[in-house]
Amino acid sequence: MMPDNPTEIIQRPDAPYELTDEEADEWRAVVGAMPADHFMRGNFALLSQYCRHVIAARRVAQLIGQVLEQGDFDRKEFGALLQLQVTETAAITRLLRSMRLTQQSVLRAETKHPRGPARRPWDPE
Repeated sequence: MMPDNPTEIIQRPDAPYELTDEEADEWRAVVGAMPADHFMRGNFALLSQYCRHVIAARRVAQLIGQVLEQGDFDRKEFGALLQLQVTETAAITRLLRSMRLTQQSVLRAETKHPRGPARRPWDPE
């Protein structure tokens, strides 16, 4: 017998096969943090690139850490790594904004939800 009010199950998109294991883990973390229906097929390329940039930024940060652990290091190499870090951060920021995944975008979307903003404990009932 069919229930009177069936619930539609929305599958979260799985990471594309071309992503590395690390990138796929980042994909699943982002997709898991958003409502199941948040990402449409048209966002997959942007989300894939976002995941690639996050992992690249992580690697650049590790290289910067290794350079800093050295007592004497090449300032030119260090400057190049810092510039790479700035570049990765800018790419990540653009992609997050494009997919409306920044904290500001998510909070604005929640306050526009049909239920209205969540009641704060100090608000009168």
